[in-house]
Amino acid sequence: MSPSDLPVAAVLDRATGARRAEAEELLALHAELTGEQPVVWAGRIIGFGETDYRTPGGREGRMPLLAFAPGPAKHTLYLVEGFAERWPELLERLGTHRASKVCLYLTRLTGVDRDALRELLVRCLAAAQQPEG
Repeated sequence: MSPSDLPVAAVLDRATGARRAEAEELLALHAELTGEQPVVWAGRIIGFGETDYRTPGGREGRMPLLAFAPGPAKHTLYLVEGFAERWPELLERLGTHRASKVCLYLTRLTGVDRDALRELLVRCLAAAQQPEG
């Protein structure tokens, strides 16, 4: 994955109606927490900051510290690996969502506990900034 020159607005426009306003809210929250400017990664992900990674298999690359992808059906937030197992109490408070290994899927922000979401992002950002090893 790598940064691109695509304008952030072009990615935000993939979310329509109420989801567009939610995408703007997510944009502001990510920018506030990271202190970074948004950059489009892989043509569809809005990332903030960047860090290097290395998988146990030896693959290396760059990725954003925090990122999300707005869309017409859901918002996808890219978090640290295993976030759901690390902080289940935050996910319990969060509200309606789906989680995978590194992604949090929110159909709408309506009903999402903003304090739990903020704390989850803060913890993921701190984990992403820790040097490995």
